[in-house]
Amino acid sequence: MKALLSLLQFTTILPLGKAQDLEHFARHSYLYPVAGYVIGALVALPVFFITNATIAAAVAIALLILITGAHHFDGLMDFGDGLMAHGDKEKRVRALTDRNVGAGAVALAIITTILLFAGLQESVSLISALIIGEVCGKFSMAFLTAYGTPFHEGMQSYLYSHSKPFFPAISFLLCLPLLFLPVAPIKIFGAFLLMIICPVLLLAVSRKIFGGVNGDVVGASNEITRALVVVGIVLI
Repeated sequence: MKALLSLLQFTTILPLGKAQDLEHFARHSYLYPVAGYVIGALVALPVFFITNATIAAAVAIALLILITGAHHFDGLMDFGDGLMAHGDKEKRVRALTDRNVGAGAVALAIITTILLFAGLQESVSLISALIIGEVCGKFSMAFLTAYGTPFHEGMQSYLYSHSKPFFPAISFLLCLPLLFLPVAPIKIFGAFLLMIICPVLLLAVSRKIFGGVNGDVVGASNEITRALVVVGIVLI
């Protein structure tokens, strides 16, 4: 229970009582998808009563950002600055980790949000797409937490030091209940494929341009994977 509370306190701004030691979650970071189910369900509850698909998609995105405290969205923007910076690894890392918001941050945030909005709006079942996208996004975080060698001391280095190589396998098992949603199995399998491909590609890119991974890259993976999974479900 302490691990779950620590997980939700780390991934959301929900009022969950006394702050738990982050180590409780760090030693069980394979639980990330559980946060996806919780967040997805909390967003789905009010969205369920909105009949207009456009407004429902917009409200869903707004609630996702609010419930998570824009924590991962901030990582996405930082990643965008580092990704689009010019120069060597040091300059890219500086752009990734500084507090200024550049064009790269805005561009990647807009691109990712537009894709997520379009995918949710066109989904046959917006609620199912929302939950699938959120759970798959959290799997990508578990994957990078386990395999993303940190390039400096910080949140990622702390979580990485407590993670084990087999953690993503457990996280994958926690994603299997998605098969019970009213969505064609081929779409779920497509979502599973994308949730693996996205963090693998981000890991390769981050190693090349930053020399490793930090918390911003992990947060960005959540946002990017969620958006691509939702779009993928529509296109498959």
